[in-house]
Amino acid sequence: MKKIGILFGQENSFPPAFVKRVNEKAGGEMQAEFVHIDKVVQGEPCGYDVIIDRISQDVPFYRGFLKNAALTGTAVVNNPFWWSADEKFFNNALATKINVAVPRTVLLPSHEVPTDTNDNSFRNLAYPMDWEGIFAYVGWPAFFKPFAGGGWKNVYRLHNPDEFFRAYSETGQLVMMLQEEVKFDMYFRCYSIDQRHVKVMNYEPRHPYHLRYQTDWEAPQDVLEKVRWGVQQLNEWLGYDLNTVEFAIRDGVPVAIDFCNPAPDAEVTSVGQANFEWVVEAVSEMAIRKAREHKPGQDNLTWGKYVQAGAMKRAFHEMQ
Repeated sequence: MKKIGILFGQENSFPPAFVKRVNEKAGGEMQAEFVHIDKVVQGEPCGYDVIIDRISQDVPFYRGFLKNAALTGTAVVNNPFWWSADEKFFNNALATKINVAVPRTVLLPSHEVPTDTNDNSFRNLAYPMDWEGIFAYVGWPAFFKPFAGGGWKNVYRLHNPDEFFRAYSETGQLVMMLQEEVKFDMYFRCYSIDQRHVKVMNYEPRHPYHLRYQTDWEAPQDVLEKVRWGVQQLNEWLGYDLNTVEFAIRDGVPVAIDFCNPAPDAEVTSVGQANFEWVVEAVSEMAIRKAREHKPGQDNLTWGKYVQAGAMKRAFHEMQ
């Protein structure tokens, strides 16, 4: 019997709802359960045909387990190799090549040198940086945030160079990026599941966390279609089967703000009952499909168009 597992941490509502839904829909054809790990032996299968990963970004041991599982044929969602390589600044850079609008963004070195390095490690880096050129490109106000990670940790909204340098001095060894603030008319957070199902959700990031999904944007249909297209485009190129994409609508144009969320929030208490039901159903359908299509002894991961283009030595425009 095919077996589907979910690997998770502090979530309370999504994992049991997912397991229950898969077992109801599968009708005995396959079994879903919480992943159980008692040992990890190199090159040995883990016993799961499909694993939905909700926690390895926080637990390096789990990421190593999942890479070994993928090597032995498990379809891991999301691809642990790509997830390890990806970060938000690259996401933005890729978007500029695939016709998805993003805010003006620059990458900055950490304020403090990394552990086990010294001044000699940075002889290729100009000092001082071209701050005048950087600030002119990004403009003010701007957001200052880590180039990897999430959860609104270490995020600053800044208005001028003085505020920037004060904030920069607080960031330690974090690699940061400075990003143009997008003044928006509407804002949407979108689930993308299996690179084929998109749920566009009204979202207000300026509200308290528990109220962010309680908005009443009424976007024209053509704007919503542009948002859906952008969600599909980004996830096809990045290779994510489970992700959220946030779009700010500025003068009718969707601008992608945050789209590196491979373990997106799916707790019923934050996303609301209707959105929760949708994501449970969509992820369950994806897991069942992947289990049915699973082929033992081969790579069952999803690889995005960016990696495919490199492997096939194809230009980006040939992959559209």
